[in-house]
Amino acid sequence: MLSNPLNLKKPESAIRLDLRSWKEVDSYLEDCKGIILPIGSTEQHGPTGAIGTDALTAHAIALEVGRRTGVLVAPVQAFGMAEHHLGFPGTMSLKPATMLALIHDLLLSLFSHGFERIFVVNGHGGNIASAKAAFAQAYGTAAQRNLPNASQLKCKLVNWFMAASVFREANNLYGDKEGQHATPSEIALTLYLEPSLCNKQRPLPEASPAGPIYGPTDFRMRYPDGRMGSDPYLAKPEHGEMLLNKAATSLSEDLINFLKT
Repeated sequence: MLSNPLNLKKPESAIRLDLRSWKEVDSYLEDCKGIILPIGSTEQHGPTGAIGTDALTAHAIALEVGRRTGVLVAPVQAFGMAEHHLGFPGTMSLKPATMLALIHDLLLSLFSHGFERIFVVNGHGGNIASAKAAFAQAYGTAAQRNLPNASQLKCKLVNWFMAASVFREANNLYGDKEGQHATPSEIALTLYLEPSLCNKQRPLPEASPAGPIYGPTDFRMRYPDGRMGSDPYLAKPEHGEMLLNKAATSLSEDLINFLKT
């Protein structure tokens, strides 16, 4: 059951888990078993993009989905699996096994309190494999521990940048200059969220074409400035506002359907 059945936007303070007391969470669980967990990364995004891009975008979209649906939003997990970006200063990465263990433990913590539908909003492609593995492990752990209602635990991973409406709009706006990393679509969203980042925008030489991803040394050699086929200078704050709305609309629908399963 949704805690916001009339689809009236709730204030951010009402849907942030970190601003609730345990008594309030206990009351919330009487009506809704869902929670949104945003995950991102702290990694380089080319010479002009913010290192916190993936966490900023995932968190903002998760909060907008929470405002629209009334579902609680957990604090953003700002560190991800970004080993291939370690050739660039500022990147902070978790190993795949560490990422798996971290997500696994967060899922089990939430489930032990009664959250049965955990909706993970992801902002970084490198997190996908570890997150899905963590889901599988969490299901097994819940069963092995004989937790009550172990069979009720369900997790869903949604990558906001892969939502069909977002993908189409990015293609319309940027075409083949969207690229695969430090993309104008994600940079546009950060420009909307944090206007000071507009001061970093400047024309850049053509990026190295997108290709394979291996270790940090190879990545730095293939993509010297950190971009993969992208032109973030095309990004505009107004694009970011539009992409945020499209992502939130799509993911809100996904969440509503997920809570019904």
